[in-house]
Amino acid sequence: MTGVMERPRMRSAASGRAWSLAWPPLLFVAFALVLWEAAVIVLKVPPYVLATPSQIAGEMISAAPLLLQAAWITTQEVLWGFLISVVVGMLIALVVVRFRWLDRAVYPLIVLFQVVPKVALAPIFILWFGYTLTPKLVLIVVMAFFPITLNMVLGLRRIDEDQLLLMRSVGSTRNQILFQVQVPTSLPYLFAGARIAITLAVIGAVVAEFAGAQNGLGYLIQFSATQLDTPRMFAALILVSLLGLAFYYLIALAEFVVARRFPHISHTAD
Repeated sequence: MTGVMERPRMRSAASGRAWSLAWPPLLFVAFALVLWEAAVIVLKVPPYVLATPSQIAGEMISAAPLLLQAAWITTQEVLWGFLISVVVGMLIALVVVRFRWLDRAVYPLIVLFQVVPKVALAPIFILWFGYTLTPKLVLIVVMAFFPITLNMVLGLRRIDEDQLLLMRSVGSTRNQILFQVQVPTSLPYLFAGARIAITLAVIGAVVAEFAGAQNGLGYLIQFSATQLDTPRMFAALILVSLLGLAFYYLIALAEFVVARRFPHISHTAD
């Protein structure tokens, strides 16, 4: 009975905490929007230079079908590119940790490859693969796999020495140690890398659409800029930002669920 009475009180406390966390950024955003609107009106900034928040909101409503269609195309590109990045990043991490000679041979090249400006690669990928989905996915993977590899390698190497000695004492092979001990240990690091990678995947999709596409939010931003349609350009930019934010918190939610389901794994990263 006491437990039943405690539940509404706990929910109320949780709501209070959520509101205390939410109102400062909401208030700041509202203040910034009002300041933005007033500055554009008072300074008489031309609409093709800077649109007001009310004009952008009106554009988001009037052009909603077009914006949603473009957002859906970009969403698919981000999802496929991110999933491929996770697979590629995990495979490279596993191979590098499993075979030490590959670590010395390949890892420096992977790090060196990250110095190459990825924007410059987009035209090359279009030249190789044409105006299809493939060059967009390749660019997303090139941009997003590295944080996954880097974090997972770190997690795979952070193995508990006592556990390692125990596995060796019972005759476990290197593959058994890798998949039964090191891979579970690396999961929190993998999620940390995935949170970075998903934001890079969104950037990669937009850059790829800049370079050569006939649809998507990146194409819409570029096309609107050439038409001096600033409200639509900002509307598409806001959708890109919301897309990245939504994906980021989806990864964080997945991490939370895994940590709740396997608490012993999450503790290994502490």
